[in-house]
Amino acid sequence: MKTIALIGAYEKTDLILGIAKIITLTGRKVLFVDTTITQKAKYIVPTIAQTKSYITEFEGIDVAVGFKDFKEINDYVEQYDAVRTDYDVALIDIDSMESLSQLNIRSIEKKFFVTSFDVYSLKRGLEIFTELKEPIKLTKVLFSNKLLEEENQYLEYLASQYQIEWDEYAVGFPLADENIIIESHAVCKIRLKRLSEQYKLSLEYMVQYILDDVPEKEISRARLNAEREG
Repeated sequence: MKTIALIGAYEKTDLILGIAKIITLTGRKVLFVDTTITQKAKYIVPTIAQTKSYITEFEGIDVAVGFKDFKEINDYVEQYDAVRTDYDVALIDIDSMESLSQLNIRSIEKKFFVTSFDVYSLKRGLEIFTELKEPIKLTKVLFSNKLLEEENQYLEYLASQYQIEWDEYAVGFPLADENIIIESHAVCKIRLKRLSEQYKLSLEYMVQYILDDVPEKEISRARLNAEREG
């Protein structure tokens, strides 16, 4: 199973659901683990579960809420035999030092730092790495409608006090239309169709980077199918 961490204070739930939807349409099984303080997935993803921690299915994606680490997830799986265990990809949403320390971050295959360029997202997101003792390699996922070089330089200036090594690869996203996101939440669907073409292409690029052993044509086809479904 490939484990992928998406780290930062910027809101990542809809981003992760979009990535997960495309991956599922390549025929792979995905687990989305929300370890964040706010646990937004608990409110967006419909479920009948009333427990503190649970795994529920949403549009072919298993969503885990209320777990601190994979040991807790494995304990839950042992308790509930019906829960799937043969995942191909796990996408982990992290927004705190506590979650980062409780997970074996060194064993996670790919790690993305997700941010926009507002001061809160930048400083609060980088603060997650305060207690790191050894360097960590991160891939930038940058939300901006202009993506100026000055913005990137400011991020790297702020990050210079942390044990961070930046990957040469980076993904730029335009800011999503909030009305489209709100509509998707209201109907409990992952809707990609009305998002901008650049946003959808960036989702596709991220999936290509995650599934680096899968032909790009297969991923492009999955992205187009995700659009048709939503």
